Amino acid sequence: MRHARTGKKLGRDSAHRKALYSNLAGSLIEHGRIRTTVTKAKAVKPFAEQMITLGRRGDLHARRQATAFLRSRDVVHKLFAEVAPLFKDRPGGYTRIVKIGPRAGDSAEMAYLELVDEQYVAKEREARTPEPAVVSEPEVEDVSDAETVSDTSDEAEEPVEEPDAEATPEDDETSSDEDSAR
Repeated sequence: MRHARTGKKLGRDSAHRKALYSNLAGSLIEHGRIRTTVTKAKAVKPFAEQMITLGRRGDLHARRQATAFLRSRDVVHKLFAEVAPLFKDRPGGYTRIVKIGPRAGDSAEMAYLELVDEQYVAKEREARTPEPAVVSEPEVEDVSDAETVSDTSDEAEEPVEEPDAEATPEDDETSSDEDSAR
């Protein structure tokens, strides 16, 4: 008889615990790295590695088993199409736990649970990071001519309004009102 086989209960009933494992494993597959408590990371690591092993098998039965656990077709597709091929030559140990210190609110020990493949994790992190807004600068054809550079930069900074040759009477009235106000 094997005693104490149940694993960590995490203060949840069995349905809540199963949903937690499913959600954490799905997030790990989707994002490549998740931040959670050390206890949850240690509890979900075997389930996440089992899902990657199913993805490596790649057959229909494995896909159905992964869908039954993860409950998301998008995550299962990403598992079988992108994540599992990265680990096709690796016989196990697809994830790692990196401790990052205590959480500020309740001092719970926090950790990253991440896939071992650094390139995949970096690609997922880059995909989530928004691109900084790039301010387009005016193109200058001849950089050696200093006057051309200064002229184009002045135009770009402050547009110069030129008076129209055919001014409407409304424009003349507004300008005369401004002159009288001075």
